[in-house]
Amino acid sequence: MSTKIQVVFYSMYGHVYRLAEAVAEGARSVPGTEVSLLQVPELVSDAVLEKSGAKKARASFAHIPLADPSGLADADAVIFGTPTRFGNMCAQMRNFLDQTGGLWAKGALVGKPGSVFVSTASQHGGQETTISSFHNTLIHHGMIIVGVPYADARLLNMTEITGGSPYGAGTLTDHDGSRMPSENELAIARFQGRHVAEIAKKLAAATA
Repeated sequence: MSTKIQVVFYSMYGHVYRLAEAVAEGARSVPGTEVSLLQVPELVSDAVLEKSGAKKARASFAHIPLADPSGLADADAVIFGTPTRFGNMCAQMRNFLDQTGGLWAKGALVGKPGSVFVSTASQHGGQETTISSFHNTLIHHGMIIVGVPYADARLLNMTEITGGSPYGAGTLTDHDGSRMPSENELAIARFQGRHVAEIAKKLAAATA
């Protein structure tokens, strides 16, 4: 029986989407793992997206299916990706999670690994606060928090500017969004996906 991993993200300009692809790639590297890459619905109007330049960027991943809050229960583990908004998750992700009350009432996510990755415009834009505050929701659902251990030495990379921490993978976009995820950041994301998938596989085997 395969282990089912969902990678659920919101991306406005494509940075989180690029990380999500890498996370999914890492998860798929674990034998017997089935990965679903899903995005949460947009809340911003087309007019605002057009004005901000995000509409064209979002078209590049418009083919990614929308996540259904109730569908989280079908996964053995969920890895969430969000851009940072003032040190917290974006409104689109918050809205999505606020629709999971029914799952909470049933305890449908209890015991499932949950993990988070992010993007920020600057080096100190709230990557860790966004992930740690995101964890509050996962804990209320009874999920098992999974980060990125220092076993991935790329977290110790001091030779370049890079996102990523023990809390989860991350990327830095620069103030104008011109910087896309670096290879070091993508490698950390792949490690995170593989790490979560390996843990989910072990848990599934233990409870089979």
